[in-house]
Amino acid sequence: MSVSTKDVDLTFQGVGQKAGIEVWRIENSQPVAVPESSYGKFLTRESYMILKTNASKRGTFRYDIHYWIGKDASEDEAEVAAIKTLELDKVLGGRSVQYRELQGYETERFLSCFKPCIMPEESERREHKNRMFVCKGKHVVRIQEVPCARSSLTHDAVFIFDSKNKIFQFNGLNTSIQERAKALDVVKYINETYHESNCKIAAIEDGRLMGDAEAGEFWGFFGGFAPLPRKTTVNEAQSTDEIPIQLFCVKKGEAERVPADSLTKKLLQTHNCYLLDCGSEIYVWMGRSTSMQERKSANKVAEEYLRGQDRPKSIIIRMSEFFETVSFRSKFDSWPQPSDELAPQDGRGKVAALLKRGGLDVKGLIKNAPEEEEEEELQSYIDCSGALEVWRVNGQEKSLLADTDQSKFYTGDCYIFQYTYTGEGQEESLIGTWIGKESVKEDRDSALSQANKMVESIKFLATQARVYEGNEPFLFYAIFQSFMVLKGGLSNGYKNYISEKGLPDETYKEDGIALFRVQGSGPENMQSIQVDPVASSLNSSYCYILHKDSLVFTWKGSQTSVEDHELADRQLDVIKPDMQTRVCKERAESDEFWEILGGRTEHATQKIPRETERDPHLFSCILSKEENLRVTEIYHFNQDDLMTEDIYILDCHTEIFLWVGQEVNTKDKTQALTIGEKYLECDVLLVGLFLQTPIFIIFEGSEPPFFTRFFKWDPKKSAMHGNSFQRRLAIIKDGGLSTMNLKRKKRAPVFGGRSASEKPQRSRSVSFGSDRPRARGRSPAFNALASKFGNPVVRNLSTPPALLSKLSSSGSSGGGGSGGGGGGSLDTSKILSKSKAIASLTASFDKPTREKLLPRSVKVNTSPTAKFESNSRVNVIPMSSRRYSPTIKEDSKENEADTDEGLTFYPYDRLTTSSTDPAPDIDVTRREIYLSKSEFRERFNMTKEAFYKMPKWRQNKMKTSLKLF
Repeated sequence: MSVSTKDVDLTFQGVGQKAGIEVWRIENSQPVAVPESSYGKFLTRESYMILKTNASKRGTFRYDIHYWIGKDASEDEAEVAAIKTLELDKVLGGRSVQYRELQGYETERFLSCFKPCIMPEESERREHKNRMFVCKGKHVVRIQEVPCARSSLTHDAVFIFDSKNKIFQFNGLNTSIQERAKALDVVKYINETYHESNCKIAAIEDGRLMGDAEAGEFWGFFGGFAPLPRKTTVNEAQSTDEIPIQLFCVKKGEAERVPADSLTKKLLQTHNCYLLDCGSEIYVWMGRSTSMQERKSANKVAEEYLRGQDRPKSIIIRMSEFFETVSFRSKFDSWPQPSDELAPQDGRGKVAALLKRGGLDVKGLIKNAPEEEEEEELQSYIDCSGALEVWRVNGQEKSLLADTDQSKFYTGDCYIFQYTYTGEGQEESLIGTWIGKESVKEDRDSALSQANKMVESIKFLATQARVYEGNEPFLFYAIFQSFMVLKGGLSNGYKNYISEKGLPDETYKEDGIALFRVQGSGPENMQSIQVDPVASSLNSSYCYILHKDSLVFTWKGSQTSVEDHELADRQLDVIKPDMQTRVCKERAESDEFWEILGGRTEHATQKIPRETERDPHLFSCILSKEENLRVTEIYHFNQDDLMTEDIYILDCHTEIFLWVGQEVNTKDKTQALTIGEKYLECDVLLVGLFLQTPIFIIFEGSEPPFFTRFFKWDPKKSAMHGNSFQRRLAIIKDGGLSTMNLKRKKRAPVFGGRSASEKPQRSRSVSFGSDRPRARGRSPAFNALASKFGNPVVRNLSTPPALLSKLSSSGSSGGGGSGGGGGGSLDTSKILSKSKAIASLTASFDKPTREKLLPRSVKVNTSPTAKFESNSRVNVIPMSSRRYSPTIKEDSKENEADTDEGLTFYPYDRLTTSSTDPAPDIDVTRREIYLSKSEFRERFNMTKEAFYKMPKWRQNKMKTSLKLF
């Protein structure tokens, strides 16, 4: 677009530099800025320009310009508003979308800028007079003033009667709850704006007789009650549904039809302007190479075209090349995916340069390109130290996995997981399904069905998730922390499938050949993905672990960092603990390494791209009986747009969230996942959504932080009961106290078949530091102990039995077991016998079971957590300080410095793995302990005590560098 100083209005200098709204009114053919206090107030005889600046997640701005024309505005001012809008677009670099807004026919996007409504007036109000408005709209409200007469009332709309001392809302018999609730927002706005919140509010139901005092007062303004006639709604607007889509090219002030069998992007040439007639709206597309005069001419042609079609009320939407709206692109049979890179930004720069040469201030006119920032750190937004249970699905059955297998998933299987964590003062639960790429349909359907039943059985108090292999969200990884995907599968369905197809069984075997790609961002987000054991599976941006029988290799790509190497070390502790690895860097591999992979070949060098979160979009959705999905976008949304009677979709590209209101019927609640899958198929935003995109189903009242972060969330609103209208009416009258749900939500049950007193299998602790892996889980010894002696009442299993507290108090009081306050005697002989039983039981526990679960750097103390003597005081630790269990300690045998007693020391040269005269009868996995203290300090630059306080993987790394491992 060519630029000249005469095309630029200096009024627009510095606009669009921050997110928000800017408004101008056309006065004497010039735009005049409107003070912020008057935003949303429109006069019917005026024309206005409104700039809505939207800040994207990438730090750039996108612009919507609306020019609003009052029903009594002059044609000259309306034409000026249209032309000045094009000039404003030029100042913004041609990056805006422009909408013509006619009073009474405004777009929902425009009305959403001024929630809850706009109320155009003929003149500025001086004193109050009785008025009546008709309100229509389920998501945004359209207001029209009507005569204060009974004849204005109908059964098909909501009416607001604004008197001096009371505001009445009349709810037509045929109106929906959502329409009534939205109208109440208007009532509140009128009260605050015109009555300083001093007016009383009354809701009148259509058909209510004079027995109601407020109804009698309302009908008194109309001469008394009388039934309304059953009018049928007449739609005066011309129907545009049957008008075929037509494309016109604007040349020399005329619209020429573009002949084409189908609409494609190639039909639009950058040096021309085009009109696309879609019936209810007409689009003006302006090529980047067109001049300002050509754009003004195209706008004039569009208005004349509509007048000639007798459709003066149709919406006109203008846009420049590269900034097409979704609705415009959806009209074409073929349109390439939009690039993540924004269109050229030369428009602003050229305009600013011209103004500067003219000696004018250009501050704010140019927006510097955002500085490159580090990649945004991913967050889980919830407590990831909760309790986890996992089931493997096998046909119509599911089996609970042991601790050691909870993070090992097979690509040919499906899994159900339940994660319980501490939310806002109560326990929250996430129930999800993980679907392997090679899983069979029977297992997939069964997993989803069983997860649905689990959520339904707890009255929809849990969040539900559907996750596909390869598209796991960060939250999923954060919950599992160390996650492994293995080839093959264990389910009968998978085994039968490969048998029928004659396919080889590639199910992972510990003693076979396997190659793992290690990925992640830290100890609390690391994954090992098994890939084909061939050289082409390698990637220079990752580390890999390769094993064959007793041989283990760690391959470090040339583009990996120290952090990547540490992750590989940690994952090695999970995949092949207590085995020595051979480290090989890219381009320095041994022949033996390539021989296992079948020879050297070319491989990838760039990291596997992951989708990034984009600006969220909210949609209201309805699934018809024919299972056709109809969605309506809600612009500039907030929490109040979520109506308890409806289902909504929040799309942030990397995952979609379905919010389900409390008043939605049970059948529709169970169809929420189907709605989400239908939405992915439709790809409403035309951004190429994957069908495997993660889906989260959020039920009202149980909204997790990873959903509420998209709103300015007030938890009190979701804690209310009643329908949307009742809730809003209660908020207006008493702050919502009358509809507040004061009952605490019931704790989500566990589906593992254990008693109510028993915690889920794995209760995880917080991380201990950046250099130490997070260890999670209660020891099997302690679980067995608790099952033997646990009280059946609900309590934390890490809490010592109440028996110990009684023993403590009785022992301190003296008197051989009688209570201090007449509380009865205590038989200490039974206590001592139970103590001996505990000691006997714990002595027989299989300690290595827990050790297999954790990386080598962390060991669990499986000794009894509560040892006591009959004459000693027992200190009961408060629940809050016992939240994280189990007690994680370095194993006293392996991770503490041994005493020197009974050890024979050898010189360093005899202890190395390459020694020609190796020391006899030593533990080859702990060669360092045979060094004297002085030589240990000399070699390791630290004491033995300091060395054994380090994580095991760091110990092994130092020992390897010194040839002691």
